[in-house]
Amino acid sequence: MPRGFFVPSPKQGASLSIFWAIFPMLGAFGLVTPTEILFGRGHIAQLNDRATKLGTRALIVHGKNPDRLSEVFESLKTVDIVETLSVEKEPDLKALMAAIDQGKSLGIDLVLGIGGGSVMDSAKVLAAMLPSQTDLMSHLEVVGSGLPLSARRLPLILAPTTSGTGAEVTRNAVIDIAEAQRKVSLRDNQLLPDLALVDPALTDNCPRQVSLHSGLDAITQVIEPYLSSRANLFTDMLCNEAIPKGLLALKRLMDGESEDARDALAQVSLFGGLALANSGLGVVHGIAGPLGGLCGAPHGAICGALLPAGIAANRDSVVNADQKARIDHVIGWIAEVFETSADQALPRFREWITRNGLPGLASIGVTEDHIVSASLAAASSSSMKANPVVLPTATIENIMRQSF
Repeated sequence: MPRGFFVPSPKQGASLSIFWAIFPMLGAFGLVTPTEILFGRGHIAQLNDRATKLGTRALIVHGKNPDRLSEVFESLKTVDIVETLSVEKEPDLKALMAAIDQGKSLGIDLVLGIGGGSVMDSAKVLAAMLPSQTDLMSHLEVVGSGLPLSARRLPLILAPTTSGTGAEVTRNAVIDIAEAQRKVSLRDNQLLPDLALVDPALTDNCPRQVSLHSGLDAITQVIEPYLSSRANLFTDMLCNEAIPKGLLALKRLMDGESEDARDALAQVSLFGGLALANSGLGVVHGIAGPLGGLCGAPHGAICGALLPAGIAANRDSVVNADQKARIDHVIGWIAEVFETSADQALPRFREWITRNGLPGLASIGVTEDHIVSASLAAASSSSMKANPVVLPTATIENIMRQSF
């Protein structure tokens, strides 16, 4: 018998039959990931050594409160900080183009993005475009030509300070195009960083509202890839652990600060980024992109407000038994965490979200006009392509109205 060849016993064979029945999607799939992921509390201490191996003249992209990162900046002993850029909101085209023009003459050879999703997306764009001779618009989806990047990006390290987007391990950057009232992506495998350095300590004492919004985004980004029509064994393994873990961690965090909950939610956010990069998202993000471009509300808040109704709409619309079973599995996790029955799980979840400070879309600036416009754009959004079922415009509108 060839070495390593496995022949199951009759008992093992029966177990394997059950295994194959439960996991039918073991076919071929591809994976896109960063060069390296480093996860763990305290690992930000390695930033200087890791950065020095990639470059010496750094641009640091950070959030609106750099004082939170003063110790991190001070630890960069052997890296020359040539320039810093503060990102206070989701990146917009004009601001990014100005930063690109300003940065091209500074001799930058390394980009560090230390902050939330908007910070990391901005860092990705700058790392990609500073060495490029082409215009940013030529690479954008929807409003541009969607061309691949024409130059090798600068070395890039991303370190999240919120647990939500998983942007440290995704291959796109979301950009607000004010003139078009749309949020679109720069998408290329080169946007995956050389190092995703995830230290949950950077998220400690994050404001409660930010924690709620970003945490709901993290949970959405492990639920939607699990329900996705492109789900595979790799993403299933990530999401099966992350969905209940994320629900429990966020619930605990809303009751009070907890290092354990911060660590768990940081892991869920990381897993969500890996999952969505490899199997796509669904109706919640399909709506959130256009809606955010129209009203300017925080992305995580939009996702959190839409999530219960989005799950319910998919449950009511799918006809495939396997897909329905997956949705029921998610509803079962929600029921368990919120200590209720399956039929009351989504209403209870929505009630909990409301009670913790997110009453609905109206509370974050969404209007009736936004609903009508967003529903038309959502139907053709890239995220919607992976939803487990094609939803008509009327259903998409209804999801928003139920979440209002």
